[in-house]
Amino acid sequence: MGIAMSDLDLISLYSGRILELSANIPLTERLESPQATVKKRSPLCGSTVTVDLVSRGGRISEYGQDVKACALGQAAASVVGSNIIGRTRTEVEAARDQLRKMLKSNGPVPDSPFEGLEVLLPARDFKNRHASILLTLDAAADAMAIAEDAACA
Repeated sequence: MGIAMSDLDLISLYSGRILELSANIPLTERLESPQATVKKRSPLCGSTVTVDLVSRGGRISEYGQDVKACALGQAAASVVGSNIIGRTRTEVEAARDQLRKMLKSNGPVPDSPFEGLEVLLPARDFKNRHASILLTLDAAADAMAIAEDAACA
């Protein structure tokens, strides 16, 4: 019994760079006093990401994430965690939307500083992995909205 072509495609998806990113996720400590906490779960694969953040002056000043996801979701969390400090809600929402378009509509790679998400381009063909890849930016965007709403209240 051999390996099916789709299995080979899936194996090739997990490149050395994706595995390296997934093994080195930054900012994995949860925050003691976050302004906002958002937990997102992909029902299809069970991946879960919890994001804590503090926003000062409209920019993320503190960030923590708990990532229980496949290597692709972990790689996305790694790129996001490496670049999220100092970002605005608009920048995070744009990165989320650009990543979604990159995966689902053959859109371009997200703008700087999230261009490292390009490593996930091969996942376009694996629709069942998209939700896991999007979890971190979905959670971060929602957390920024909560933090800003709380600041305006």
